[in-house]
Amino acid sequence: MTIVDNKKAFFDYFIEERFEAGIVLQGWEVKSIRAGRVQLKEAYVIIRNGEVFLFGAHISPLPTASTHISPDPVRTRKLLLHGNEISKLIGKVERAGYTMVPLNLHYLKGRVKCEIGLAKGKKQHDKRDTEKQRDTQREIQSYMKQNRR
Repeated sequence: MTIVDNKKAFFDYFIEERFEAGIVLQGWEVKSIRAGRVQLKEAYVIIRNGEVFLFGAHISPLPTASTHISPDPVRTRKLLLHGNEISKLIGKVERAGYTMVPLNLHYLKGRVKCEIGLAKGKKQHDKRDTEKQRDTQREIQSYMKQNRR
C-alpha cells in the first residue's frame, strides 16, 4: 500500500532500475508517516562511506507524538539494502553517471519501505515530449469514452 509517491522524479528523470530499501526511523516519524505527513518532493539519495542515506525527505512531526525529544523534520535517514545492491549502486552512480531518487514510500508487512530509482536526468525537450504524450493519451481516452455511448 503506497503512502506517498514522488511524482516529480518521474517528470525529471528516466527511471531505469528500482530497489526496495528499509528505512531507519524513530518512533515519532513512524506515527507521522502513518498519518500521511511526509513529503518526498525534494528528497534525494546518496552513498557515503559504503552506506546509503535519504536526504531532504520532510516528515512533519505530530504535535502529540513526543514530548521528551525535539523532532527534526528533514534529518538524514539511513536506508537499509543488501551489500551486493549497495555495490551495484556505487558502480552505476560513480561510473555511469546515474543518480538515485526516492520514488515512493509504502508498507510491506507492516514496515515502511522506500523504493529507490536508479535514474538518468531528462533534458528539457524530453520533458516536453513526455507532457505531449500524456496529453495525447488523455485525448484518446476521452474520445474512446465518448464513442462508447
